[in-house]
Amino acid sequence: MKTLKIVLLSLIVLGLAFSFAYAKMHLPEERGKTLFNDTKFGGGTAGKSCNSCHPDGKGLEKSADKKEFGIMGKKQKGLEEAVNFCIEMALKGKAIDPKSKQMKDIVAYIKSLKGMKMDKETPKKKKAIEGC
Repeated sequence: MKTLKIVLLSLIVLGLAFSFAYAKMHLPEERGKTLFNDTKFGGGTAGKSCNSCHPDGKGLEKSADKKEFGIMGKKQKGLEEAVNFCIEMALKGKAIDPKSKQMKDIVAYIKSLKGMKMDKETPKKKKAIEGC
């Protein structure tokens, strides 16, 4: 009887551990990070991902609090508009619905970069990749 209790308790603990790992893998930030590294995000045809211009999110640490962006001399009102601008210009894709799950996920990932300290040893680019 004692062995049965130990086995059942072990199964419960194991089940909870797997449930936690599965849930973490499916957080919006995790899905957004996947999109951030996807060269086909937004139907992109340039063979680039968001990570091509922003390695590991570099340069996006303050994006969570911004209400307006200026990319390539054009103003975007909000993070969703800035994401779509980059999808169209840099990734050569099509804008996605600002209310879509994909947009919510990538915005969640970008907002998760807030306050991150980026590696200072990575040299700054002399010129941003076109469209980023």
